[in-house]
Amino acid sequence: MGNDNFNKTKYMTTRTGRTEENYFERAGELLRQNFYKEAATNYLNAILISREDAKSYFGLGMCYKNTKNYAKAIKYFDKAVEIDENYFEAYYELGICHLLEGIPCGAIKNFVRAVQVNPENPDAILQLGISHESCEEYDMALMIYQKLIENSPEFIKAYEHKSALLMKMNRYKEASSVLNELVKRNPDDTNAFAGIGVCFDKLGKRIDAQRYYRKFLQHNPLSNQAQFIKSRLEKLKSVSDSKPKKFTLLQN
Repeated sequence: MGNDNFNKTKYMTTRTGRTEENYFERAGELLRQNFYKEAATNYLNAILISREDAKSYFGLGMCYKNTKNYAKAIKYFDKAVEIDENYFEAYYELGICHLLEGIPCGAIKNFVRAVQVNPENPDAILQLGISHESCEEYDMALMIYQKLIENSPEFIKAYEHKSALLMKMNRYKEASSVLNELVKRNPDDTNAFAGIGVCFDKLGKRIDAQRYYRKFLQHNPLSNQAQFIKSRLEKLKSVSDSKPKKFTLLQN
């Protein structure tokens, strides 16, 4: 009975005597446990005590982002950067929420600011490229992906996004080169074999396409793409088999 009373006392959530830091720490704990509504309440309590705490506004924004209320999340992330103009994480999350809301131009503005605050962060640079791509500013997106590859050659996502965009633009030869570079950097990324196969397929290089399709299936027989790749292999094989054979007359 004594233990029960102790536990009740320990976990009571009365405001009496609680400080902004108490609410902020409790909110962070609840956020990590995915209790977003309860976390939001504690962040609001922290803000009521100190209205100029950028981190509490940021935490509140994360609560709304995680419940997919992106408009409200944007409101509180905006408040965080209003208080702290160098708040990298808030600019980054603003960009993500604008993308999720279908407002890529708003995302660009915030990712630019995030990169200005932290120019060494490859994820922010990548998201800036994705935002330009969403605005159909493909040349700008390609330039950003290429710059990211040059500055962070081990950042695999840059190769993936650049090659995918090149394929979208029907620039298959360039895309296959980027994918080959990706495989050199990360031999475990066997999904790239499918992409290279598609590029050769589109370029009419059937033998090369079949070779990379087989490589892909060898490593990923149960992939979601496997059925499509098998169908293309069969199609390419039937085309090859239907072509007339060339015979050379033997000379005596």
